[in-house]
Amino acid sequence: MSVLPSVRLHYDVQAQYRGFTLGGRAELTWRHDGHAYEARLEASALGRPSRVQRSVGRVTAQGLAPDYFSDKSRSEKATHFDREKNRLVFSNNRPDAPLAEGMQDRLSVVLQLASLAAGSPDRHVAGSTITVPTAGTGDAENWIFSVEGEEDLRLPGGDVRALKLQRLPRKEYDQKVELWLAPRMDYAPVRLRLTNPNGDTVDQRWSSTDRG
Repeated sequence: MSVLPSVRLHYDVQAQYRGFTLGGRAELTWRHDGHAYEARLEASALGRPSRVQRSVGRVTAQGLAPDYFSDKSRSEKATHFDREKNRLVFSNNRPDAPLAEGMQDRLSVVLQLASLAAGSPDRHVAGSTITVPTAGTGDAENWIFSVEGEEDLRLPGGDVRALKLQRLPRKEYDQKVELWLAPRMDYAPVRLRLTNPNGDTVDQRWSSTDRG
């Protein structure tokens, strides 16, 4: 396990929404001291409210252990990781869910995958899979990512070679999740593309990096 160093990543965002193309920006702020962490992703596209996801928790030998996750656009929803009772507690009054070993949230899963790939690059090669229990703000399930192999990307921040991971939809209303991690940038997430069942997409592409 090799946790990504603290960093702030900037992205250009292109969204396809109801037949319209929207441009925007996103910023991922990642901070940890080897014991506690905080991740914050803020994204906005022209004509749409900004969306802020935040995850806080601990850094362990097995990777990230979230304590709290929030997702806010027009309103805010949150998930509490109650480790004493091994349960997830949702702010929207949905029934509690079991807290599985290694459980991540929908933001920390990106950083956890980066840590897994960086820690054992020989294990995460094309054709392999990674299963990560992942909680949203009202449910939890196993997210299974297939490792697609390395690709050369031409991004706003420059040309990057990156390892592509993909989560295919398993149910009717699942999102397709595509994630690219750059080995020469400590496996930082340099591209993230989400595709909704109706065809709407959000494509987040790395443009610059702030260190420290």
